[in-house]
Amino acid sequence: MKTLLEVENLKVQFETDEGRVTAVDGISFALARGEVMGLVGESGSGKSVTAKSIMRLNPANAIYGPDSRISLGLEEGVVDVFALETERDMQIVRGGAVSMIFQEPMASFAPAMTIGAQMVEQLLLHKDMTKREAEEHSISMLERVGISDAAKRFRQYAFELSGGMRQRAMIAMALSTSPKLLIADEPTTALDVTIQAQVIDLMKDLVAEFGMGIIFITHDLGVIAQIADTVAVMYLGRIVEYGRVRDVIRSPVHPYTRGLLNALPKLHDLDAPLTPVAGDIPSPLERPGGCVFHTRCDLSEPRCRRAVPPMGALGEGHHCACFVELEKRGML
Repeated sequence: MKTLLEVENLKVQFETDEGRVTAVDGISFALARGEVMGLVGESGSGKSVTAKSIMRLNPANAIYGPDSRISLGLEEGVVDVFALETERDMQIVRGGAVSMIFQEPMASFAPAMTIGAQMVEQLLLHKDMTKREAEEHSISMLERVGISDAAKRFRQYAFELSGGMRQRAMIAMALSTSPKLLIADEPTTALDVTIQAQVIDLMKDLVAEFGMGIIFITHDLGVIAQIADTVAVMYLGRIVEYGRVRDVIRSPVHPYTRGLLNALPKLHDLDAPLTPVAGDIPSPLERPGGCVFHTRCDLSEPRCRRAVPPMGALGEGHHCACFVELEKRGML
């Protein structure tokens, strides 16, 4: 499969009144066309900053590392995202080849504009359509995502729709420009489990039909198990484990990945207590040296505080950054 997205050594810092904060610290990954990659981790892990970097949506105080590179492999050629300068150039990563679904639809829809007006506006911006064609296409997309009486919903405001319907409308708007890459930032977190399952099935169908790539951001490994092909586990700005979903979930290696999985309810043993990951994620202003997880890790050794563990290959496509686990497997 052809590479759609390649992120190399991405480092993102923010200049603040308290000092320079590192949000993402040298991560690399690739996404193929038609592939769904899960990006998981607790709040503060750097997932959303990574996603916004792809779309150049981080605030003006963001500072990118000199070796950071993000490239999109499109039919017309490779696009260097950090080389885009004007607002017109950046339309390709802001609703053109790349679209984004946010966690809270009400934060994405303008309250004083109808759903349809916003959908038409972006189509006129990104596609060669007349207003009539844009309206027809928008209503068609609302129907495609399972919204009943789409022509009526097209003329309504976001506050008039239920949470699940708003989420579907936002998916329809994101997909109406036929993006090559869809970034879904916790799109199911605010939904009840029934609607959540419908949204996941819908996204699977859309991947199969359009062959787009999806980055699915969440803190829920249970959701990732249902939708993703590969998964990257992030902690405090670094990827600590990466691989095929089946490998990572069935055979987690990094202590943090195991901690996330142990925190999930066990349906086969409902009396089993939930085991949260010990401690709290440190403030980005007080990043630990060495392995960033060592302050919460029960395997921590002196070397974990001194040096950053390498990303070692455990098998086909499965990688982990942990001194103890890599040494246990004879890889150090």
